[in-house]
Formats: sequence, structure tokens, C-alpha cells
Amino acid sequence: MTGALPSTVGGPFRVVVAGAGVAGLACVHRLLALARERGLPLRLTVLEAASRPGGVIITDRVDGCVIEGGPDCFVSDKPWGLDLCRRAGLADEIVGTATSHRRSFVYMRGRLLPIPEGYQLLAPSRMLPFTMTPILSLRGKLRAACDLVLPRGPRVPDESLASFVRRRFGQETLERLAQPLLAGIYNADPERLSLRATMPRFLELEQKHRSVILGLLRDRRRSPAAASTGVSGARYPLFVTLRSGLQTLTDRLAASLPPGSLRLGTTMARLEPLADATGREAIAGPAGPVRGASRWRVSTYQGETFEADAAILALPACAAAPLVRPFDERLAHLLTAVPYGSAATVSLVYRRTDVAHPLDGFGFVVPRCENRRLVACSFSSVKFPGRAPGDRVLLRAFLDGKTSEGADPARLERIVRDELRDILGIASAPLLVRSYVFARAMAQYEVGHLERVQAVEERLARHAGLALAGNGLRGVGLPDCVRSGELAADSVLATARVVSLAR
Repeated sequence: MTGALPSTVGGPFRVVVAGAGVAGLACVHRLLALARERGLPLRLTVLEAASRPGGVIITDRVDGCVIEGGPDCFVSDKPWGLDLCRRAGLADEIVGTATSHRRSFVYMRGRLLPIPEGYQLLAPSRMLPFTMTPILSLRGKLRAACDLVLPRGPRVPDESLASFVRRRFGQETLERLAQPLLAGIYNADPERLSLRATMPRFLELEQKHRSVILGLLRDRRRSPAAASTGVSGARYPLFVTLRSGLQTLTDRLAASLPPGSLRLGTTMARLEPLADATGREAIAGPAGPVRGASRWRVSTYQGETFEADAAILALPACAAAPLVRPFDERLAHLLTAVPYGSAATVSLVYRRTDVAHPLDGFGFVVPRCENRRLVACSFSSVKFPGRAPGDRVLLRAFLDGKTSEGADPARLERIVRDELRDILGIASAPLLVRSYVFARAMAQYEVGHLERVQAVEERLARHAGLALAGNGLRGVGLPDCVRSGELAADSVLATARVVSLAR
């Protein structure tokens, strides 16, 4: 089947987006808004291989419970997620974490130990709670306190998160606090993760203040509101979600698409740049000189072939790589070099009377040195209001990539139930279980990642009308993915005037 998007002088600007996860949906939402604002005729085609839009954002509402399969919240200090929710008409749906029990635990030697108040992923911002924690030995605390007197680290292009924590705070802090907390975000090995690409704030604190702890203490003094929150392990007031689940956002965005533009169960098989019909070497675009206007031929595994003025690959980097390889081997190599890990979540609903633990926190993390298969567990019905009826408990367990890959849901459930029996003492069978496995879904930013990103962006600049979006380059969280989609929309719309001149 050929045709679908005719190429006519003065016709609509034609954009194909591959991928209808949150990045792709944010991208088309911005494309439509800017096209309306500029009076630009726009023809959209959104290709999604799955049978539903939303990607890893999945919300199941069962028996009064709101169960998240993928992410269950996002941070509000990166504004792009919140702004999109508001533009989508979901401002009244936004809720923050519960005001009580704002703390988390570390599982150590058979006990759940509270993370010290003010501890922020890699370092303490309050010294007294840190000196009192039983998570670290006296020797471990003294070694961590050496950060106060250590000189700045050497100026190097990049280093691993593990290297940074080890040289500033010591091996014990790395193993018992930083590694499990980082695993709850990236589900990756801190020995390989890039400090600059994942936690640049801590590097900036070291460079500016010499001591990371001193930098955090000074930040607290400058911001009394943040200092008074009394949270541990994370800045919980920054975490928000949607009352009815995050899928409400992706469903709303998908429903706002023009009729017939979203093609589910359709996978892009081939992407080919077509020669510039004008023969011009370059045209002055809104952002300066750009290459002559390109067109793109898209083929799908379902037998369709059509042309477009712009193509946006809102896909994992590893999925985008084969599509660009036929016309840019170097770009494909750079994208393939971004590693991806798998992840799984298992949500379980229990009667409150079947759980002896007081659940007086938002959840716990498990250090790798404990040799358990559980990475973390969120007490979802404590963390956010309305996640489960009052006589029920909703727990959400996270498993590492090695355990997740190739595992069937029944096996994952057995693993989690065994772990929760040992850690929380839950012997009863759950009332409800939902398991979700995401293969190669978590981009892992290894040392040198930002140099790779720069090289990718330099290669993309060679291809007018081509853009990437998703979690492969500049952030894995929902706000980062939203921003990537919106920047991709801006990028291809900057060529729309060029295309109209070229026709």
C-alpha cells in the first residue's frame, strides 16, 4: 500500500512519529499546539507497535485499587511533566505524597532501618541524624565525614557514581546507602553509571563548595522551607502523581490526536531520506543555515509506504538504531552503544490485618550486599492517597534486570512473596497480584554518556527533519521524556518554513 500522505505544493507539513509512549505523545501534543498557533497545516501519523498507547505507563484500576505497572510518580522540580498535565486539563488530578510517614528504610541484616533524615541519595544534608543512624558503623560514619575536609576531586571528563561516592564518603556509604537508593531509580550498577549524566548536582556541589556536605548544608540554610520538611532518603514533597493513575495522562493525550492519526499495532520497518527536489545545498532557516529540505520515505511491517517531511523516532535508542543504520552507520553505532536494562514490578494487595509491620514509611530499598532478589518495595497505599481501600494494603515490589528477563509472572510472584515473607513477615496469600515486565526499557547512562549524546546530536544535525525522543539521551524520568518529545517537535517544526520554501 503506497500513498497515504501526498506531496503537494502548499500542502500540509507531514510528520511521522514512531512510538506512542509519553515522549511520542508529548511530541505530537506540542506539534498540534504549535501548528494551530502558527496557522500551519499539519498531517500527523503516529505509529505504535503495541496494541495500546502509553508505553511503560500502565495503570490498572481493580477492586478500588490504583495499580501502576511502570512509573508511579514524577518530580515536580523539572517542570515539563507538570506543565503537560496542566495543558492536558489534568490540573485537578495532580496529587502529592501523603504528609505522614515521609521516610523510607534500608533493609540491613534482617531489619528495616530508617534512612537518616535529610539524606539525599549520595550524601547527608543534616549531620545529627546521620551520626545517629545504625545503618553505618562508627568507622563508616567517620569516613563519610571526611568529605568535610577532603579537597576537590581531580578535573576529569567523567567518572562513575560509585567512584564519586567512594572517594567522597567511603565504601560503606556506597554499599549501604547510595547503591540501593540509586538502584531504585536506575536499576543499574553505580560502578558503570556516569556521574555527569545522572547526578550532576553533586559534582557541582563539590566544584563550588569543595565539600558536598557543606554544599548541602548551605543550601538548607538558604532554603528554610526545604530544611523544615524533615524527610529522609528523598525530597518527598517534590514527588507528584495523578489521582487516577499516570495512564490518565497518556490516555488523555492519545484521545486528543486527530482521528485516524494513531495507528496501533503498526511498526516502522524502514526509514529512507529522499533527495532534495530543489537541488539547494542549504536554506536559511529560523535557527540559521540548515541543509536543503529533506523528505522521508517510511515503510511499515504492515505493508504501508508513504512520504513525510519530518520523522521523529520516539523510541529507545536501541530500537532507533536499526532504522537509521542504512543512511548513517555512525549514528546507528552511537545509539546502539546506549545500554538498556530490563525491569519488573509486582504489585500485591493484602488485607491490612495480614501485614504486621506498621508500614510507617513509604517503602524500603535493599542493598546488593544483602544478596536478595528484591531491589526495593514501595508502600503504595501509604505513599499516595487513594491507592487502595482503607482495609487494604497495596505494596509494589521492584526486581532487578537479571531476575526480570525471561521470567514468567508466576515465578516473579513467588520470588516477591518469598522476599516479603522474610522482610515484612507476610505469610498470608495476597488478595490480588499484578506483574509487569519491561524488557530493555531502562536506559543506563554509563561513563562517557554525555560525550556520546553530543556526537549523536552532531550526526542528527546532518539530517533535516529527523529527530529523536525518549529516555535514551538526556533523562529517564517522565519529565525528561516529555521534554525530549517537545524539543523534537520544536526541531522539526523549525524546518517547516524551509520545506515550504523548497516546494
